[in-house]
Amino acid sequence: MILRFDLMTGRPPRVACTALAVALAAVVAFAPASAQTQADSRDGADPVDIRVVGLLDPEGLLPDQTVPKSESAIAAAFITKQAPTLNAFQLVNLLPGATVASSDPYGLSTSSSLTLRGLGQDEIGVTMEGAPQNDIGYYYAYPSQFADTENLQRIALAQGAVDIASPTLGGAGGSLSLWLDDPSAAPRGLVDLSIGSYAARRGFVRLDSGRIGQTGLRAFVSYSNTRANNWRGAGHDTRQHVDAKLLGEWGNGNRASLALSFNDANSSTYRSPTLAEWRAQGRDFNFDARYSAGNTNYWRLYRAPFRNLYASAPVHLALGAGVTLDSTSYLQFGYGNSPYGTQLGTTGNFLGIEPLADPIALPGAVDGVATVLGNYTGDQRRAGTVNTLTIERGIHRLTAGLWFDHGTDRVVQSYTAVGADGEPADRWGYRAKAIRTADGRLLAYENQRTVTVTKAAFLADHVTLTPRLAVDIGFKGVNVLRSGRNYLPGPQDRVRLDSFAALPRAAVHYEIDDRQQLFANITTNFRTPNEFKLYDSYAGGALVSAGTTALKNEYAVSQELGYRYIGTALSASVTGFHYDFRNRQLATVINNGGALVNSTLNAGGQSSYGIDAEIDYRPARGVSVYVSGEYLRARISDDLPVGDDYLPTRGRHAVSSPTVQVGGGGTYDDGRLFGSFVVKYVGRQYATFVNDESIKGYATLDLSVGVHLASMLDGKRTDLRLNAINVTDPRVLAGVQSVSTNARDVIGRGGTLIAGSAPTYYVGSGAAVMATISRGL
Repeated sequence: MILRFDLMTGRPPRVACTALAVALAAVVAFAPASAQTQADSRDGADPVDIRVVGLLDPEGLLPDQTVPKSESAIAAAFITKQAPTLNAFQLVNLLPGATVASSDPYGLSTSSSLTLRGLGQDEIGVTMEGAPQNDIGYYYAYPSQFADTENLQRIALAQGAVDIASPTLGGAGGSLSLWLDDPSAAPRGLVDLSIGSYAARRGFVRLDSGRIGQTGLRAFVSYSNTRANNWRGAGHDTRQHVDAKLLGEWGNGNRASLALSFNDANSSTYRSPTLAEWRAQGRDFNFDARYSAGNTNYWRLYRAPFRNLYASAPVHLALGAGVTLDSTSYLQFGYGNSPYGTQLGTTGNFLGIEPLADPIALPGAVDGVATVLGNYTGDQRRAGTVNTLTIERGIHRLTAGLWFDHGTDRVVQSYTAVGADGEPADRWGYRAKAIRTADGRLLAYENQRTVTVTKAAFLADHVTLTPRLAVDIGFKGVNVLRSGRNYLPGPQDRVRLDSFAALPRAAVHYEIDDRQQLFANITTNFRTPNEFKLYDSYAGGALVSAGTTALKNEYAVSQELGYRYIGTALSASVTGFHYDFRNRQLATVINNGGALVNSTLNAGGQSSYGIDAEIDYRPARGVSVYVSGEYLRARISDDLPVGDDYLPTRGRHAVSSPTVQVGGGGTYDDGRLFGSFVVKYVGRQYATFVNDESIKGYATLDLSVGVHLASMLDGKRTDLRLNAINVTDPRVLAGVQSVSTNARDVIGRGGTLIAGSAPTYYVGSGAAVMATISRGL
């Protein structure tokens, strides 16, 4: 189970409200009627020098660019050929370095992961419309919450270097950037209706205003509703989603927009087996379909509701004389519950280290014991702004900026009564409805509030030494302050962790000729341990895990050396990379009183190097063939301390780091018929630091076929397509959910017997088929 934090109540920080209000005012005030002369432009992440020198690939799989780093992408034309329920992780699975473990063919469940070059999703900075999407406490991003695919204009995947102005932490694994489509210049609409395997059904509608009177503004709003049964085991998923965007453009490339994305979902959790459980039960390792008294494995006890709202207001202003200002202000609200089934007694309970002398009231208790819903709720509020000033003078393009981010995370692990039919009295885990002690206090296994404040300043210079040679140098200083309070009775009250990191970087870009480029870069990244590590944990009135602020920050240095070729019908990119980590923070999932909680392990040093490659061949208009691949050698540099001894881990394979992966895809669109295929092979992945357990390699295949019917009807867009997901239906474990130091008992370097613990895994999703009809209005 992966933690989710979603739609919150309460008033957002005043600074964020002010920043968004200013941005919205810019949309309205600086959009004169002259904006009608602007083209229906597309958003982008960074200014990219795109030169069309051949057959442009509409799928955007290997975009023409001159950035001095590796970057892959997919565009709307590719996205619209895939199943409309797929999330952003699944959509980028084809790109080099990306390893996606999805437990759900439709992408509705949060039981999934993305790694880049063997680095997990907590190492990947994710932004949408320039605003960060990673969890402030645990660094995870949850793709099932992101925008509907019909509204996505482009998804870019930078496998290594993250932009210096990116408002993210811990981007050693690269970045994933999403942009919404701009509202249309003319009024229009779109309706999608889908049905599929496992009783899946989805409806989507989008309305574009066109230009609104003489204001020059334009907007769109969309709504989708999705429901599907679990493909294995009992249960079903529901998702309602709203996206909206208001855009104003005026002379000389000025633009301001306000984007909103709201998600309301109730997702079933897919159980993650150990290797022994997988071999014994395979896909039958599930939650129970029916409830009986005392059953804590009933599927309704593991349905995770969450709501979240993202707001982002990017503004680009041309101030004249080669000076531009880019500003993005954002707000995020969220509340969600990651529940589990457990049993509770009326007596013998503790609150922190305090024994409760009086019995607690438990509805439905038999012999003093009742089955209850264990809640793991997160209530997050986040606001921030990143501002970048760019000045061009002669051969220099100077960039200076500031990033400020303020987030509050309230985490509570409480308990809710369960009825005789197994239905929780409150699936949201609200504190007002939770079980209380005899004197009225909240009975909680965990209860804390953390405030995280991030401040960053950056300065960079892009120097054009010759028409073909450019050099980039930059520096970013980042300060992260975590302050929190543990509300449970015990030795710990308040915590505070203050971290600073200096992050220099440099890059070189050289154009050999109009088609060939060389680039190289060196970047640095850091991140603090996640907030869970700050707090004491108690069980049975005893301290079982001491919180600490003494953990060292992760620090990474990475280098890339790459070559690009942009031909008339063929483009290619090859990038060699190398990483060195100190105090590698490795994401895992631990069992904390019954709740599966995101946490991190300090894996010491790690060194990785490898090669990414991709080729895009366009033999004719509407035809594209794409191949990607990666070789990765990732090794642990240190023996891992366990107690008073050390595990023999030096030189072992890093976990979740397949040595080889290969992807291939193709698209066809002649104006009447269209289709695509995507195939991906992922090699062996180790799940323990001593490499005594692993999962074998596997391959997946997705197919789509469709027809454009507009010319046969009234000329309005009408498409019918069929998507087959995971066609070969391999019965495999797709990835590692929770790593362990060693699966079997191991003798440490000092002669101590170090007991093993079993890792758990994501079960690869089954096959599914979905039919979709799209109709323009």
